Amino acid sequence: MDDQVDVNYSVEEQASGSITASVGFAQSAGLILGGSITQNNFLGTGNKVSIGLTKSQYQTRYNFGYVDPYWTADGVSLGYNAFYRTTDYKDLDVNVASYAVDSLGAGVSVGYPISETSRLTFGLTAQQDKIKTGQYTVDEIFDFVNREGDSYLNFKASAGWSESTLNKGVLATRGHSQSLTLEATTPGSDLSFFKLDYRGQLFQPLSENYTVRLHTELGYGDGYGSTDGLPFYENYYAGGFNSVRGFKDSTLGPRSTPSRGQTATGNNGTLADPDQDPLPFGGNVLIQGGAELLFPLPFVKDQRSLRTSVFWDVGNVFDSKCQQATNSNGVTPSNTQCNDISLSNMASSVGVGLTWVTALGPLSFALAMPVKKPDNAETQIFQFSLGQTF
Repeated sequence: MDDQVDVNYSVEEQASGSITASVGFAQSAGLILGGSITQNNFLGTGNKVSIGLTKSQYQTRYNFGYVDPYWTADGVSLGYNAFYRTTDYKDLDVNVASYAVDSLGAGVSVGYPISETSRLTFGLTAQQDKIKTGQYTVDEIFDFVNREGDSYLNFKASAGWSESTLNKGVLATRGHSQSLTLEATTPGSDLSFFKLDYRGQLFQPLSENYTVRLHTELGYGDGYGSTDGLPFYENYYAGGFNSVRGFKDSTLGPRSTPSRGQTATGNNGTLADPDQDPLPFGGNVLIQGGAELLFPLPFVKDQRSLRTSVFWDVGNVFDSKCQQATNSNGVTPSNTQCNDISLSNMASSVGVGLTWVTALGPLSFALAMPVKKPDNAETQIFQFSLGQTF
């Protein structure tokens, strides 16, 4: 017929599964090995299944995930996950107090789209944590274990909101993203605590080649009921990549009070006075953020896998309760930033950064100069990482 035409279609099906392996290196974690298997159309159902393993110098993670992205016709998703991770700081020369924690858990989550760019997520996770002390474990950890024991079964309920208008998933140059998450243990848990976290970033183009990025991360946690304060292994840390560059990983914020009679090894390999060598201990309040000017790298034609910037980072971690507590020896911790949460106690730095997305993952460099250095903070002018997001 004159009003009809024949149309021939050629359809090429995209691969629904992938196997990846990664090798990375970070100054704070050493060699990082990872691997994962992902199937986005498991048994033809359209559901996503993933299995992953990551191993670094002091941490090992195993995880399994299953997501039905269209559990309902309205786009409500349903997901299940299980994980096992071990974190061991007991015998390593790392920048945190000496302990180890083994965690085993499983959870379920439901995601609900409220617009084309935003989503609500609700979850419930059961998690078993086991604490192990080490040779140089500090008083604050011993005190917590004496009060609460060394093994905890907690049920965590979470509610979150997220929004993203970024133009790209990696090395975005336009749009914004933000997320707000509340997590709290439920009745029946061994510990009672909550954490509230916010993350946000904005990319504002100034011209075809120049973009300003503003970013912030805020966190607050505390105990309630029978639990006095946020458990130490849930503390926030600051310093290093994805935080305040120019400072060593996790060295900002409150420090521990080492036990009397214990010894700690100094940087030169000799025994140091433990009372003069406190370790970063983290805190229940996190404030950090910054600004970056993104610009093209000179003399490089293809900029799609490169990002160069000049940046200003600011942030710190605080413990809002540490001045109210005493350790097992009746000594009040000597942290200087516990209750005085103010701009005057924030660390800051300026510098230049470069990220190159390689086949092994993002390779990032930063050359930073501290502008404001809090007491006890440890600086690190040159920093790099391979295989971690930036």
